Amino acid sequence: MDTEFQTLLDSLAQTPEIIARQIATLSNEELRRKNSEDEFSAVENVCHLRDLEVEAYALRINRILNEQEPSLPDFDGGRVAVERDYNCQDIQEALEAFALARKQNVNTLGSWRRQGSRAREYSRELDASA
Repeated sequence: MDTEFQTLLDSLAQTPEIIARQIATLSNEELRRKNSEDEFSAVENVCHLRDLEVEAYALRINRILNEQEPSLPDFDGGRVAVERDYNCQDIQEALEAFALARKQNVNTLGSWRRQGSRAREYSRELDASA
């Protein structure tokens, strides 16, 4: 595995820990505060990351690795946030679920040994999604 790809994986793996440090001292009110109606609160951001990791990235990674010409569907995070009422969810549970899903995705990508133009093409797609 090349160094650039490994650096990317390391960065992805560290994200949950970085978020945990950033939210550790925030009050419940601060975690749920939105700067504007169009922005996510901290809780909503973590819930969004969790669902994006599970319902978009894991699906895309699986399809890229297992299908000849995979369709990579969009994930409507704004719609999902409203439907699941993100701001009323528990941020620690969401962060734990995000961390687990991210670890699984990083492990899957880390074991990716494909070579050739298709692998490079999809590697760029994954880079853009990160």
